[in-house]
Amino acid sequence: MTKYQAVGIGNAVVDVISQCDDHFLTRMGIDKGVMQLVEQERGEFLFDAMESRRQMPGGSVANTIAGLGAMGLKTGFIGRVQDDELGRFYAAAMAEDGTDFVNAPVPGGEFPTSRSMIFVSPDGERSMNTYLGISAELGPDDVDDAVAGKAELLFLEGYLFDKPKGKEAFHAAARACRAGGGMAGISLSDPFCVDRHRADFRTLVKGLDIVLGNEHEWRSLYETKDLGAALEQAAQDSDLIVCTRSGHDVVIVKGADTVTVPVNRVTPLDTTGAGDQFAAGFLYGVVTGKPLDVAGRMGCIAAAEVIGHYGARAEADVLEMFRAEGLV
Repeated sequence: MTKYQAVGIGNAVVDVISQCDDHFLTRMGIDKGVMQLVEQERGEFLFDAMESRRQMPGGSVANTIAGLGAMGLKTGFIGRVQDDELGRFYAAAMAEDGTDFVNAPVPGGEFPTSRSMIFVSPDGERSMNTYLGISAELGPDDVDDAVAGKAELLFLEGYLFDKPKGKEAFHAAARACRAGGGMAGISLSDPFCVDRHRADFRTLVKGLDIVLGNEHEWRSLYETKDLGAALEQAAQDSDLIVCTRSGHDVVIVKGADTVTVPVNRVTPLDTTGAGDQFAAGFLYGVVTGKPLDVAGRMGCIAAAEVIGHYGARAEADVLEMFRAEGLV
């Protein structure tokens, strides 16, 4: 069985991206800048309304794991796709990016492969409308303990908590990883996701090694407007926490140590995947044993690269960008 440096578990979603203006968002009833779950009929309606669509493999943690694979780590992804056109595209695209898609596409079945309709407005903000499809059926039977148990790092996706079976798969993978001596971490994913599952997340954070979130997610988790108070509580609950702040300094806390990583502000073309690729850069630093300030800088470089073009995955050689900065 392959030993992976990093394994992700999350929703396997095909991203479909289109540009639009704010008037379009209002007319279509789309909330700007957030991820909304939609039913199949709504998803088909929005898909048909998209102009000049671009298609690529997505999913929050899948984007992170693909980023790590592109940086040269041995990576795998645990997800669920249908054996349909989009599902076969997704599995093949992950492999092309250097990541093993661990589970074969599922033949037959009621639900198609998941897709997210992402509308990018002129300010670079993305509004995501996700039909989960077969991804929502991911369960513990899809988790191979030999895969999760041999991972140096397992990275989990908060969105999985939207369905009981996903939650069970989540816990099964985390248990297998930690039992095998690996680290388990989570991306909080979205403030609305945190709102839906706050009690579960608070319990989960106490049992994980790494927790990444943005300022809105941390405030939501601890139900406070005071970010400092939220991070102080988080530091008591988890070994290593990271807070990104939309163009402002990144805060990293490990035990009694706090590291602040400056961010070079850039004008975004498309913010899709910024958090996912920050996680990829940061986790690359963690897995390869870099100091926290270096890992944080790696995260910032990866995030800056992805917001400079359309799509949630890097187009440049991010590892080469690290070398140019003297980080590797």
